Amino acid sequence: MQSVLLVEPEYKNKFPPLGLMKLATYFREHDIDVTFVKGKSPALRQRRWDAIYVTTLFTWEWKRTVETIKYYSRSLGGPPVYVGGILATLMPQELHAATGAIVVTGLLDERDKLGLPGDEAIEAMVPDYSILEDIEYEYPVGDSYFVHATRGCVNKCAFCAVTTVEPRFESFRSVVDQVDAIRSAHGERQHLVLMDNNTVASPRFDDIVDEIVAAGFGAGARQGGRLRHVDFNQGLDARLLTEHKVKRLSETAIWPLRIAFDDIALREEYERSVRWAAKYGLRRLSNYVLFNCEDTPMDFYERLRLNVELNEELGTHIYSFPMRFSPVSRIDRQHVGQHWTWRYIRGVQCILNATRGVVGVKRDFFMRAFGPDAESFVRLISMPEEYILNRTQHELTDAAYWSTQYSALSPSQLEEFQSRSLHAKNPILGSTDAAVEALLAHY
Repeated sequence: MQSVLLVEPEYKNKFPPLGLMKLATYFREHDIDVTFVKGKSPALRQRRWDAIYVTTLFTWEWKRTVETIKYYSRSLGGPPVYVGGILATLMPQELHAATGAIVVTGLLDERDKLGLPGDEAIEAMVPDYSILEDIEYEYPVGDSYFVHATRGCVNKCAFCAVTTVEPRFESFRSVVDQVDAIRSAHGERQHLVLMDNNTVASPRFDDIVDEIVAAGFGAGARQGGRLRHVDFNQGLDARLLTEHKVKRLSETAIWPLRIAFDDIALREEYERSVRWAAKYGLRRLSNYVLFNCEDTPMDFYERLRLNVELNEELGTHIYSFPMRFSPVSRIDRQHVGQHWTWRYIRGVQCILNATRGVVGVKRDFFMRAFGPDAESFVRLISMPEEYILNRTQHELTDAAYWSTQYSALSPSQLEEFQSRSLHAKNPILGSTDAAVEALLAHY
């Protein structure tokens, strides 16, 4: 019997590799033995395989991904190594040059991408959940039906990879059919995750909601005595949300309602959507807040603060998840946006380190973490990282002294200080201005 190895590099990720899970279904339907591994396994590397398939995720995982591909390409017998997924689709030439692997781009919905009979049907296959039992790693939302009600996106956002990975917008896939097929093959799951990129853009949005409810995920639905949840994994587009759509969402077991808030210019649309959500009883919300893109630190602060104010007014619980922008063409996370600096980004990371990446719902917590206003926030993220990370220890001593010195700077002194301190980890010492040099000494 032929045998293949399916590989996911050893990065942390929330969702299991659906592409590999569908490949497993294909191979087992063709009586080919399948083994799944996450990371590097010396024992599996020493086995003889007919082919090896490696998935990829984000471009900033380049180093780990390339190392994993090279590791298995030296398996016994030198089997062909196929690589697909997001990174592979965004940087196919670079990945092939670095590894010599056969790079497969996009979805497996076209003939001969893998050179296998009927490989155009792989994208639509039922994922094989059983392969997840081969590894010790537990995906945080593993007990879920993973489905697509749509594919692609109608928007062409410059910062997003979707138009490259999924260039065609498909407005409807039956949720009921997918859930039934997964249940039949792999048993009941507790929750439902829609892996769509922009569900609310579909002209068949009402049909999608009807299917979610029919699949057993209406509001208040339970399984085994436990509440079921529907998670639209991507933040819903506030520009396309209407009161009718929000009302329809409230008919499902959605938890939480995710709305993207990537630009302060979308404040009106975002706030309107949150108010509709509160009106229809959707009070647990989550939103992704992109920063380090075209925004400013002050814009970023105002978006976070708005959620605190809405929580107080509406009785909602909005948890924000700041997401640092990194261009899809980069293989590291060193990008610094036009209005940002290295130290600003590091300052935000220090704050999020203390909050575990989440901006909470309470005003007192927010003010403590991010400051009472945008100007105070910019000052805070300009501080030495030690003062931010260990604020309680330093706030009455070193940090207080730093703040006094910072406040005393004239506009020209502040400009010099910023040019010397904000753009790299180590400040540029040697200022002829004693006040500037004294402030730089804190770093």
